[in-house]
Amino acid sequence: MKQMTSRQKEIYRFLEDFIEREGYSPSIREVGEHFGMSPMGARDHLQALEKKGFIQSGANTSRSIVLSRGRDEEILEVPILGHVAAGVPLLAEENLNGSVKLPSSLFSQSDLFALYVEGDSMTGAGIFEGDLAILHRQEQAENGQIVVAMVEEAVTLKKFYREKSRVRLQAENPAYTPIYASDIRILGRLVHLIRNYE
Repeated sequence: MKQMTSRQKEIYRFLEDFIEREGYSPSIREVGEHFGMSPMGARDHLQALEKKGFIQSGANTSRSIVLSRGRDEEILEVPILGHVAAGVPLLAEENLNGSVKLPSSLFSQSDLFALYVEGDSMTGAGIFEGDLAILHRQEQAENGQIVVAMVEEAVTLKKFYREKSRVRLQAENPAYTPIYASDIRILGRLVHLIRNYE
């Protein structure tokens, strides 16, 4: 494997930090903006990293950069369990709808599931209708984390905030008001996002 240039090392570290912080990879535009270069310049650097084997990216798919950790990396098969509302909560229907295979290096945990996003209430967080949300199955969350929660038999994808006597599920779109509830069930926390432009 060829060595990275100093600029490629900076970009690779930025990719690592962004994925760790956000749970999904940055767009080419975000890489360019961070380093003060054009999207074409950012694309050239990312293509060089891919040719050298340090990253992989899906053709015609945004936010699909995967950091390469070695050829023998374990692949996780994540079950897709239907749809989740990023808008008005949907009635909960947990139906196995296939699976998606992802490298284990993307995740620090293995108890994962996936849901397709419906609605536009989380566009401010970069989450759009049709995205595939990869979630870690858990029942607790910290303030500010994006979770899938069940509220009265309906499920929704929102930012979680615990208040004195209730929970606030906050949209990331000013057109939507928060959902307040005293009794919710957290199903999982967003750890990765996959978007296909086709």
